[in-house]
Amino acid sequence: MRRVTVLAAAGGGVLAIVIGATASHMFFNKASDAAEVQAELTTGTVAARWPTPRADATESTAAAPSVATPQTRAAEAAKTSASCSHPGALGVSRTVQIDAAGGPGFGLTQYRDYDFLQPGEVVLSFDDGPWPVNTRAVLAALEAECVKAVFFPIGKHASWHPAILKDVVAQGHTIGSHTWSHVNLAKKSLQEAKDEIEKGFSAIAIAAGRAPAPFFRFPQLRQTPELKAYLGERNIAAFSIDVDSKDFAIHEPDAVVSSIMTKLQKAGKGIILMHDFQHSTALAMPQVLQQLKAGGYKVVHVTAKDAVVTLPQYDSAVAALMPPAPAVSARATAGVVRTVSGAAN
Repeated sequence: MRRVTVLAAAGGGVLAIVIGATASHMFFNKASDAAEVQAELTTGTVAARWPTPRADATESTAAAPSVATPQTRAAEAAKTSASCSHPGALGVSRTVQIDAAGGPGFGLTQYRDYDFLQPGEVVLSFDDGPWPVNTRAVLAALEAECVKAVFFPIGKHASWHPAILKDVVAQGHTIGSHTWSHVNLAKKSLQEAKDEIEKGFSAIAIAAGRAPAPFFRFPQLRQTPELKAYLGERNIAAFSIDVDSKDFAIHEPDAVVSSIMTKLQKAGKGIILMHDFQHSTALAMPQVLQQLKAGGYKVVHVTAKDAVVTLPQYDSAVAALMPPAPAVSARATAGVVRTVSGAAN
């Protein structure tokens, strides 16, 4: 079996990635996992797990985002929902469009004003990406079953991995935001919290090449009345959850599947919280989707009426923080290296 091991320093620990012949032989290990799990609430603490960032080697991240019109966004959503060519796939049951004016809230854990899901309907949502290997594995599983999800990326992650975020967009999923750096906003000053929200949206817009949906999820679901009101002023909808996978604390794919399905069977429907940052979730996704199909659940794709309007001062500030575009040599290889002795194979 061929294996490749990559080691990276992360918050004082070591993050080990082992790639084997199949996905089932890939593991993420960190010495301080157990201690961190004790401190996590719902979505957990991401900062201590970050390795040293690398800029994408294929593109610049600082291009100005484009803004799609409501008509364009609706047409794209309809096209991607109707384009499934996989017989027997789970598919999207229906697509809904959210008008985020005034900052409505969704997810019965915190908000009960807008319960739009019927019994047996689910919304798939993923936090904390984009992340190498894991996000694309999640995307592959979703594509195989022709289902769409809502992704809530971290702005800093988006700035490190714009090509992966562009893949999420290209496959027709909805993207919102999960702040710039995944801090607990309830412990920050009002201005610091606003900065985190706005920097997150600006970073995601720049990395994706287009403005995201005005959808926001609070890290650890920790909000304050002032911040919820601020989202309302900015016409940004707040997304909570109905079913918590707890995949931040579960590191076995089978256990992730069991956690989701047990809670969903009890709730009967809902917005499911998962993390494309988590390797166990990436491995679990094919089985999760199979279990949803076997259980007769229907996937609802949530889209936005309008894109978020990012603020220019944050666009400029975040663009200055983005990794620079890699240098590209104008000289072809043959003009730099030539064989002077022997024969090239």
